[in-house]
Amino acid sequence: MICSMTAFARREQQSEGWLMTWELRSVNHRYADIAIRLPELLRFLETGVRDRVNRAVSRGKVECNLKLQATESAQAEISLNRPLTQRLLAVAAELDAIMGARQGLRPVDILRWPGAVSEPEPDLQHIGGDALRCLEEALTELVATRRREGERLADMIRQRSAAMGQLVTQIRARRPEVVARWREKLLTRLAELPLEPDLNRLEQEIVMVAQRLDVAEELDRLDAHLAEIGAVLQRPEPVGRRLDFLTQELNREANTLASKSSDAETTRATVELKVLIEQIREQIQNIE
Repeated sequence: MICSMTAFARREQQSEGWLMTWELRSVNHRYADIAIRLPELLRFLETGVRDRVNRAVSRGKVECNLKLQATESAQAEISLNRPLTQRLLAVAAELDAIMGARQGLRPVDILRWPGAVSEPEPDLQHIGGDALRCLEEALTELVATRRREGERLADMIRQRSAAMGQLVTQIRARRPEVVARWREKLLTRLAELPLEPDLNRLEQEIVMVAQRLDVAEELDRLDAHLAEIGAVLQRPEPVGRRLDFLTQELNREANTLASKSSDAETTRATVELKVLIEQIREQIQNIE
């Protein structure tokens, strides 16, 4: 299954009065590069998060961001420490009696006092478990998006490969005509010279030049590489690096073909080949 390295996923879930939101972004990268940002309460989840992302994604830069926000129900669960508050009021009254003043304590002063109000301790293990389950759902969405984009890229590569195969067929079909035209041109020029050519030597030279212009091996290798690309696209494992190597080989054969080109049509077809190869290479950079 061909997967793109570019995708986005977002999942929300409530747990113990908290709203958690996972946002996952992935882009192309030479290796697997995972960046994780967690709220302080859930820092202990980092290893579990990394393990799950590594199992889902084998290549690409993946940013995992978890946001944690208390809901209204969690924020309402605030209790007053009555014994401490009563003690603070008693001490304040005692100070007023000593100082002969009636300043008293304002409610806001009591609320600011450490321990005067308290919130229930969240069940971090339960919240952490929910966060990891929510992450699994986000990863499922991320992988599905990468696969959909990967299929689009695979279709594009198949189309470009088919077009390249047609160009190779056209070049191969023109080779006898190209050699024949070159031979005819050479004989015509020799006939214009006031010399009697050595026909045996002439035939030998024609054979040698024809060998230098022969591109049968390059065309056969281009066909083989295109067939291998089609086979690689069917593999279940990540194939981005293998496809990148094959495009390098295609480009090498196209360059050799261009250097041996002896007519305008072959040169034009070779340029088209290199354009298609470059289009494939650009898209392969996004394949896992």
